[in-house]
Parts: sequence; structure tokens; C-alpha cells
Amino acid sequence: MANNKTTQYQKKSVASAAVTVDLAVYMERLDTYIATQSKLNETLVNRMERVDEDLDQLKEWRGKMYGAKALAILTGILFAHAAVVMASVVALVEVFRD
Repeated sequence: MANNKTTQYQKKSVASAAVTVDLAVYMERLDTYIATQSKLNETLVNRMERVDEDLDQLKEWRGKMYGAKALAILTGILFAHAAVVMASVVALVEVFRD
């Protein structure tokens, strides 16, 4: 019977050692996973900041383009108005000449 208790203790010891080794492997893998996820998070944050900066630049360019478009429209209206005024002046001169 004493021999039987010894073998049971040895089996428990071996099982305990296996659990300890499995736990160590698990903890090592968990540490590697956490480190990898931290690096991935840093990379994602850096890229999101870069995208945010690019978006700000695009918004700035969009504002400049809207300004240029408005300037072109106003310049066109100014030339059209000048042409109408000049045509009316020429028409008045022709009317009063006769």
C-alpha cells in the first residue's frame, strides 16, 4: 500500500510539473501577444495621426479651391458686367449721334 501512495504522489508531482510548464509557456505566449498588440496599437495610432494630418491638408486645399472658384466666378461676372456697360455706352452714343 505504501508503494501505491508513492506512485500516486509521483503522478501528482508529474502532473503538477506539467501544469507548471504549461502555465509558463502560456505566460510567455501571453507576454509575446501583449507586446505584439502594443506595437500594433502604436503603429495604428501613428498611421491614424498621419491620416488626420492628410485630411487637414485636404480640407485646407478644398478651402483654397473654393476661394479660387469664387474668384473666377466673380471675375467672370465683372467682365460680363463691363461688356454690358460698354455695349450700352456704345448704343447711347449711336442713338445720340443720329
